[in-house]
Amino acid sequence: MDKIWLKSYPPGVPAEIDPGEFASLADLFHKSVAKFAGRTAYINMGKSISYAELDVLSRQFAGYLQGELGLAPGARVALMMPNCLQYPIAMFAILRAGFVVVNVNPLYTARELAHQLGDAGCEAIVIMENFAHTLQEVRAHTQIRHVVVTGLGDLLGFPKSLLVNLVLRYVKKMVPAWDLPGHVGFRDALSRGQAHALQPVRLTHDDLAYLQYTGGTTGVAKGAMLTHGNIVSNLQQAHAWISPCVKEGEEVIVTALPLYHIFSLTANCLTFLKIGAANVLITNPRDIPGFVAELAAHPFTVITGVNTLFNALLNNAEFAKLDFSRLKVALGGGMAVQQAVADRWKAVTGKPLAEAYGLTETSPAVCINPLNLPEFNHSIGLPISSTDVSLRDDEGYEVAMGLPGELCVKGPQVMKGYYNRPEDTARAFTHDGYLRTGDVATIDAEGFVRIVDRKKDMILVSGFNVYPNEVEDVVASHPGVMEVAALGVPDEHSGEAVKIFVVRKDPALTAEALLAHCREGLTGYKVPRFVEFRDELPKSNVGKILRRVLRDG
Repeated sequence: MDKIWLKSYPPGVPAEIDPGEFASLADLFHKSVAKFAGRTAYINMGKSISYAELDVLSRQFAGYLQGELGLAPGARVALMMPNCLQYPIAMFAILRAGFVVVNVNPLYTARELAHQLGDAGCEAIVIMENFAHTLQEVRAHTQIRHVVVTGLGDLLGFPKSLLVNLVLRYVKKMVPAWDLPGHVGFRDALSRGQAHALQPVRLTHDDLAYLQYTGGTTGVAKGAMLTHGNIVSNLQQAHAWISPCVKEGEEVIVTALPLYHIFSLTANCLTFLKIGAANVLITNPRDIPGFVAELAAHPFTVITGVNTLFNALLNNAEFAKLDFSRLKVALGGGMAVQQAVADRWKAVTGKPLAEAYGLTETSPAVCINPLNLPEFNHSIGLPISSTDVSLRDDEGYEVAMGLPGELCVKGPQVMKGYYNRPEDTARAFTHDGYLRTGDVATIDAEGFVRIVDRKKDMILVSGFNVYPNEVEDVVASHPGVMEVAALGVPDEHSGEAVKIFVVRKDPALTAEALLAHCREGLTGYKVPRFVEFRDELPKSNVGKILRRVLRDG
């Protein structure tokens, strides 16, 4: 369709971006650490490192991966950590050494971890010690040959590093016992890496940078192949959008969403690397009082998050006492921003909360609202620079203006495909190369896009995708269950919550027993919140359970 949205672009935002400014993410990294060497790059738990220090530490870790471990170009290296200084050091080391980053949710169960490590073919992993016991359960069933373990306090400097690690291990008991023979400590890996010169690697836009896992309506997690070109393009698109509002070397961005999530990874970590921002990493955003104290300590100019995070901040009395005079941009993504939250945010901070939209498969940004809009407008914004969108019907034909259709996307940020899944990849695209998002949307005469429904059955819990079939598979593995259907129901705290409808095989089966079973096989946010037992479930004439009927009933 015609790019009617261009007429609504804010002043200074170009119609097209130049992906060729950077040959790869490694090229971007090298240019930024040189340009902003003396500036603060990351702040976490009171400790900061400069861009020059980030360069040195990531070079050391890259030397360890290349020289000590002897990994071949393109090797998959998993990262399983919350937001901490070790994450960007390890991630940039992997990229500049010519390897592929596989981000892993630290809260994964053994089943989920085994699938992702096996599917990606990971040979090495960097893991926080709090989660090492999970890896211990599955390591023998994966290709993992090298394990680097780190404690949360490892890079905080003595004596704080020692105190933080001791408190987590022995006072708060947050580090379950683990045994991973042959593992190496993170600081030891840095030390060993100093003995190896980093071998230059020629990377292009076509080379794979990330295997970023996402689910699907089949419930099987798939690795979206995101190339250096995909991510460079999207950070260029994001930078083009925010450039009228931000200045090089002057911004302080708050990163509360985990860096293993594609939104935080591209929007916060990589886009703001380009302009030399100081990035405040929040390790535990669920600790709202601690989070607010961090915000008070670092006068911030940019903050991103999901609706539930902004809502939690607004419900903390100390948050309203902060100084918001430097705040330029507040961006909500990952899930729909609610009107009530946006209105309260504007009332408290004096700045609008802009909504954005994206997918793992699009690196992630597709649409962003203009940052000069004074009020919340219920839309996901305008398609960003160098992006085409099209609304299609079930047959793949474009619908008439004003009518709802499946939102389909084409642009340099769209993934190469799903790793080792050619059939899934083929289904994900239209005949003319547009990515099917699975979301039903409308576009108005000014080019603003509004999501009206989800074609997929995906459930969105606090910005994280939960796929019904995965939940159903775990529930159905209980011997007392005959049939199950899972769907999302509205929840004021998390946007949606998982509800399961169960036909019992064992009449004595209780909801409590079923939920305990789910906690053994599912990450916390995927565990059902509600259980309803029924005598039978509605089905189609071919026997398919009709979630739609359950949702409407």
